[in-house]
Amino acid sequence: MLDVEDWAEIRRLRRAEGMPISEIARVMGIARNTVKAALASDGPPKYRRAPGSSLVDGFQARIRELLTAYPRMPATVIAERIGWPYSIRTLSGRVAQLRPLYLPADPAGRGEL
Repeated sequence: MLDVEDWAEIRRLRRAEGMPISEIARVMGIARNTVKAALASDGPPKYRRAPGSSLVDGFQARIRELLTAYPRMPATVIAERIGWPYSIRTLSGRVAQLRPLYLPADPAGRGEL
């Protein structure tokens, strides 16, 4: 895999030295397509992890039902009602994300400009 230093070196060799793609590939010991991809990219390569699922995903429908009926219900009460067997920390984080979707608009709040 190409690291940041290799990416920077490929770009330097091409732009500052004017070295052809095939020569850069030969000098660095990488494929020409890798050199082309490095030159075409906007930034250095970085690790991207695919988003995983959460324990809360299986309970989300029931959480949404409870928040629809009782938008201010505490996460601890939601945990009891849905039979949450895991850490309350995980559940309360998701409830904090979902709760604003179910709270009524604040009448004294500022509108959008």
